[in-house]
Amino acid sequence: MARPKTTHPTPAELEILKILWDRGPLTVREVWDVLQAQKLRRAYTSVLSLLNVMAEKGLLEREPLGRAFRFRSNVSHEQTAGNMLSDLWQRAYSGSTSSLVAHLLDQTQPSDAELQAIRETLQRFEATQEPAP
Repeated sequence: MARPKTTHPTPAELEILKILWDRGPLTVREVWDVLQAQKLRRAYTSVLSLLNVMAEKGLLEREPLGRAFRFRSNVSHEQTAGNMLSDLWQRAYSGSTSSLVAHLLDQTQPSDAELQAIRETLQRFEATQEPAP
């Protein structure tokens, strides 16, 4: 049975997207070199196949560069993270923001500095909301 197609990047695809977000457009060889440097051992042909699949899914654009291709991300980090979080929020937390935040805080044990940043984010969010009628 074929694996169902997902609209979200797989873990391997996310590794490659992070590289492209950080470094900009790269060739297969350049992506492979970065993966090797990060100790994420993958065969060159596997990286090539993965990049081509990602281009077919619309995650990447592929532009000719001599006999090779240069790949660039077609989706932003913010867009991708937002879509993945929204899906998790709906599927795992039934749309309950408070449950998601409570679980996240419990699992991550944020530092005092992170908690202060969260408080400031909440204050900025509340300042932009219109008062209830």
